[in-house]
Parts: sequence; structure tokens; C-alpha cells
Amino acid sequence: MHPHKPHYERHAGTDANKGFLHKISRERINPAAVAAGVGAADLIESAFLSYNAGRLREGCQLFVRRMLAQNGTVGLALSGALTPAGLGMSCLVPLVEAGFIDWIVSTGANLYHDTHYALGMDLYQAGPNLPDLELRENQVIRIYDIVFDYENLLGTDQFFRALCRAEPFQQTMGTAEFHNLVGKYLAEREDQTGRKGKNLLAAAYRAGVPIFTSSPGDSSIGMNLAALMLEGSKLRIDPLCDVNQSAALVWDAKVSGGTSSVLILGGGSPKNFMLQTEPQIQEVLGLAEAGHDYFLQFTDARPDTGGLSGATPSEAMTWGKVDPDKLPDSVTCYVDSTIALPLLTAYSFTRAPKRPLKRLHDRLPELTRRLETGYAQTRATRAE
Repeated sequence: MHPHKPHYERHAGTDANKGFLHKISRERINPAAVAAGVGAADLIESAFLSYNAGRLREGCQLFVRRMLAQNGTVGLALSGALTPAGLGMSCLVPLVEAGFIDWIVSTGANLYHDTHYALGMDLYQAGPNLPDLELRENQVIRIYDIVFDYENLLGTDQFFRALCRAEPFQQTMGTAEFHNLVGKYLAEREDQTGRKGKNLLAAAYRAGVPIFTSSPGDSSIGMNLAALMLEGSKLRIDPLCDVNQSAALVWDAKVSGGTSSVLILGGGSPKNFMLQTEPQIQEVLGLAEAGHDYFLQFTDARPDTGGLSGATPSEAMTWGKVDPDKLPDSVTCYVDSTIALPLLTAYSFTRAPKRPLKRLHDRLPELTRRLETGYAQTRATRAE
């Protein structure tokens, strides 16, 4: 070999190397220039080629081509302060109404702050570098670059306390039933005030989409329910009911011959609660299953710090949360959810038709009984 000849040139251009390159590669990188007036879906497919832009394109395509295909069941895990930023009314409500989201696990905070809009309370854009002491002195609340009057909190607290003192709430229920009942009254309020489409709970009620909160005490809604308990209220939230009901949704999706997919915005408790449905089915209840079929997550957390709640798809696969046969179709995109969600919404509305509503909330009692029957049969087999 010539002493000055670059080492890499020894095999350059061989048929073997070209074959290997073609084996591991996809499309050649040769995008057209971005033109004026290009639509979001076309932009994603033509210019989002590599790095996390490439993962976002793959995630959008996964959502439309696999997760929504053949009427598969799609669950949404929702964390972070997304609804105060208006993403509830701009993205989540339209996705629910289009039949693109079949069930939800959300933080209580997202549902609480989204209620401001249904009640006619305003939130405002601001900047991130604000004088917080002056804000406090003037009774202004800040969520990063969102500001609103402290009275919004007091008024929303009053709404939940007054509503939940009513007779229909004086019982023990899971969070899906609780949110459905609250959504009923918020839908009525929207109809009265002409603000239909502003609130996620109201939209979920109309569409029969169950919404769970994995940590019901960890929000202002839970704080107000705790205050009612001190008054003697009989309302009790049963989180164990949620575990079985959410597992029943996934179990039905799979045994009926369909697919179960998860769309995860952020991480936290909602992500793990949604993913743990599969270990609940397989490990705890002993029912034959393999894991969720499709996994799409937008997050800014990392696994090496212990901060990527519920871990990567491949790690989740080791827990039985993700089907190993479908692991290549899983996508994790490290991007801010407030960027990814509007793009995913625009892409899906451009590339996919609306789907019939599954109205899974209406079927929760029936589906939970089926899960109970399956577990009873497993227990009987184990006893033998």
C-alpha cells in the first residue's frame, strides 16, 4: 500500500461496500429547496431528514401509517404544562374529536388549568424573564412565559368544590368516571357560553374518551377534593380501579385482534401508568400478552440520568411493556412536546381521514368484567 494513500481508500467503491451501504441506508439525502407556502406535512416529509427532525418525521409517519391504521387503539400519556399554553384547544381537542385518541392518562394539573378556558378565564403570553416578586405582589401567576390572574385559581377551585358537593359525586369512583362526570358539566357550560371546543374534559365526555389521572392527589383538583373530605363529602377516588380499567382497555384491544399504541408527550407518572398496563396483564394477572404494539414518545429527558420516566422502548420491552416483535417500529424523538404536538397534529390531519369514535368510556364496565373473567380463569388454572 502506498505510504501516503489514505487508509479508507483501500476498499472505496467496491461492490461489497456499496451493498452494505445500501443495506443500512434509506433514502438518499437530496431535498428540494423549501418553497414559500409549503404545508406542514409536506415540509416534515421533505426537509425533516436527520437527527431529531428525522425522528419526528418517522414518528408522524408511524402515527398515521401504523397507530391509526385498521382502527387500532391509541392511548395518549400527557404530562408537562401543555394545556395552559393552549395546546388543549389547538391540538388535543381536535385529535379527540377526530377519533385519533381513544384514551388518555394525564396529570391533574393539565386538566385543572384547561378548565380555566371552559370557565371563560384568560391566560396570556408573556416573556420568560419576569420580575417574580412583582408578580407575586400583584397576584399574577406565572408558568414560564404564561401569566394569569390569581383569581383564575380561586374561581376554578370554587367551581370544583361547588360541583363536587353535588349528589352525583357522593360515591367512590375511579378517575375516568370522575373526569367523565366533570366533563359532562363542563360541556354544558361550554354550550351555554358558546365556548365549545375549548376544554379537553368536555371534548372527552362528548367523544366517550376515558381520561385517567395516575396521581389524583397531585394537583389542585385533588387538593380541593381533599378539602371536601374534611367537610364530610363521601366522594372517594379509587386509583386501584384505574389500574384494572386501563388494563382492560389494552386487553380488549389485543384480544379483539387489534393493536394497542401509546403516544407519550413528556414522561412522568402518566407515561409509566400507561405502559404498566401490559405488565399488569401479563405479570400480575397472568394473561397471555406480548406488549404494546407501537410506541411513540416526544421527550427532552435522558435515560442515563434516570430522568427518562419509564425508559426507552427497548428497555421497556424487557418489562413486557412493548412487544419485542414491534420494537423496530418504536420511535423516541428528543424534542420539546410543545413543538412536536402541533406538527404531529397538522401532519395527521393532512395524511389521515377521521376515524369512528370508539367511545371506550361507555364500555368500561363491560371491558373490566371481561378482564375479571380472564383473571378468574387464570387463577383457576394456577390452582390446578
